[in-house]
Amino acid sequence: MNEEITSPKVRVINIDGEQLGILSIDEAMRKAYDQDFDLVEVAATADPPVCRIMDYDKYRYELSKKQKEAKKKQTIVETKEIKFRPKTEEHDLNFKIKQVKKFLEQKNKVKITMRFRGREIVYAQSIGLEAMKRIAEMLRDDCVIQQEPSMEGRQLVMLVGPKS
Repeated sequence: MNEEITSPKVRVINIDGEQLGILSIDEAMRKAYDQDFDLVEVAATADPPVCRIMDYDKYRYELSKKQKEAKKKQTIVETKEIKFRPKTEEHDLNFKIKQVKKFLEQKNKVKITMRFRGREIVYAQSIGLEAMKRIAEMLRDDCVIQQEPSMEGRQLVMLVGPKS
């Protein structure tokens, strides 16, 4: 930008996008300063380098505005976790299912975990899988099962996501 440009000759484009041709760096700087703008190098690898006459501060401001706008439109998908036990009562189960549905409405993924303590691990493949299938059946209309129930250490894990 301006005095930082080292090339002796540059191809100059004015504020309207029209080419002014190949000029010496001093002449290009003079044209930019006469119009109260900056001389900005846009293609340093070209032969000769391409420079543009523009209001650099306004350009930077508009660029930051575009980035903020893009960031606003971006959606962040979080993974929430709900924990169950193999012998969770029906009322508690329904309450947690309602919570899972709320997370899915907010377009979040939900990791459903069933933790086994002590000797309960013996029933992981029978009672545990049965309970997970019942939970999946209750959520069938509201979600897509992304990962089927699988054992991870002492817990049975299933991942569900919102329907698109």
